[in-house]
Amino acid sequence: MEGVFTFLGAITGHGAGMVVAHIFLVVIIALLLANYATRTLRAVPTGTQNVMEAYLGGVIAMGKDTIGEKLARKYLPLVATVGIFIFLSNVIGIIPGFESPTSNINITLPLALIVFVYYNYEGIREHGVKNYFAHFAGPVPALAPLMFPIEIVSHISRIISLSFRLFGNIKGDDLFLWVLLMLVPFIAPLPAYLLLSFSALLQTFVFMILIYVYLAGAVLMDDEHSEAL
Repeated sequence: MEGVFTFLGAITGHGAGMVVAHIFLVVIIALLLANYATRTLRAVPTGTQNVMEAYLGGVIAMGKDTIGEKLARKYLPLVATVGIFIFLSNVIGIIPGFESPTSNINITLPLALIVFVYYNYEGIREHGVKNYFAHFAGPVPALAPLMFPIEIVSHISRIISLSFRLFGNIKGDDLFLWVLLMLVPFIAPLPAYLLLSFSALLQTFVFMILIYVYLAGAVLMDDEHSEAL
């Protein structure tokens, strides 16, 4: 947010430099978490290892209900990595003096494009170009000229849906917190932090579950999907 003080913005100035600096900060935090979780692996996990194993188990359970356990494990690296990045990016903006990278459309749009390209690639790799795009034509050949453009527009709209939903919600949360801190900077914002933390978690969950949903639609045919579940 232009004009709002941030610690990194005081060094880099407002603009692209500040956004990149916050991205690097999020990446460093994520790498430190991964390092602490894997530094001394134990059969009975404790500390950071326990948290990360619980997180990965939750991601698999989330995907199991959508795409089946086997494929949930296959796509775990993508979904879990995106989830960690988004959650840390969301949460860091709650801390005064920092800004959420996900409150910038230039960050959420590339994330949505990565998901869009990847799930279409997986669908083409699994079924072939002809069969994959034939699925867009619908079950009735006579309706193919109508269904195909609708499906194309529907898939492209997912880019807008993914990117703007995350960007809009996190940007709104940041503005809400900024205004609240200006009006009542001490005790009053404390309940808001609980609400904003829940919102950060919710937006992360929505983005992750939609990745699994889109992958399921691309990789699994209708009959195979029902069997996998």
